[in-house]
Parts: sequence; structure tokens; C-alpha cells
Amino acid sequence: QLQLVESGGDLVQPGTSLRLSCTASGDTFVNYFMGWFRQAPGKERTFVASISRNGVTVRYGDSVKGRFTVSRDNAKNTLYLQMNNLAPEDTAVYYCAGNRQSMYFSAFEDFHVGSQGTQVTVSS
Repeated sequence: QLQLVESGGDLVQPGTSLRLSCTASGDTFVNYFMGWFRQAPGKERTFVASISRNGVTVRYGDSVKGRFTVSRDNAKNTLYLQMNNLAPEDTAVYYCAGNRQSMYFSAFEDFHVGSQGTQVTVSS
């Protein structure tokens, strides 16, 4: 079973950048499609981005297109989310998740492996 541990969450000012990392262990990372999700206070968890097993194909939620970049380093068993031009509405707990079936799922529950989450707060 894949286990995921996130790092990189922080309190940052609007307009700045932040990179989240998600390190995998316990199974063969390259066999998993990976995704990022987020949950803002009082709101449902929503899709942010996903990536194919070889890292070539990526997909983004509408609210982050052009600002966020998802990538992976299979040699390091690590998934990344580069977040640029952050805004207060990006404030949320961010989760990474994996599944062995598809990168086109949009629900966190369809990614059968998920992390504990890391807090990102964007505020001046």
C-alpha cells in the first residue's frame, strides 16, 4: 500500500510562490497516477491537479490553470505542486493522492490512497 507524506505548507503573502512535496513509500510509486486536492474552511475538497505515471500528461482544475504546476520525480518517489501568484482564495489544506487506474478522476475518494494534508495560508 502506498503511503504519502506531504511537506511544504506555510503562511505566505499574496503574489508569492510555494512548492509542496509529497513523498511516497511502501509501494512502487511509478505505478500510480497522482493528484492534488485542496479543502478550504467550510468547503468541500476539490480537485487541483493530476499527473500521469510517466509525468508527461497533466491536468488542472480551472481555478489554478496557469498558476500551478504539477510534476513528479519517479527516481525520488516524489510528487510536487509548484504554486505561483498565490491568492487568499488558495488558502486550504492540500492533499496528495494516488490511484492505479486513472489520472482523470476528479474526486478525492476515487484516488484510493491519500495523505494527511498540509496547510497553506495566503494572507497579508
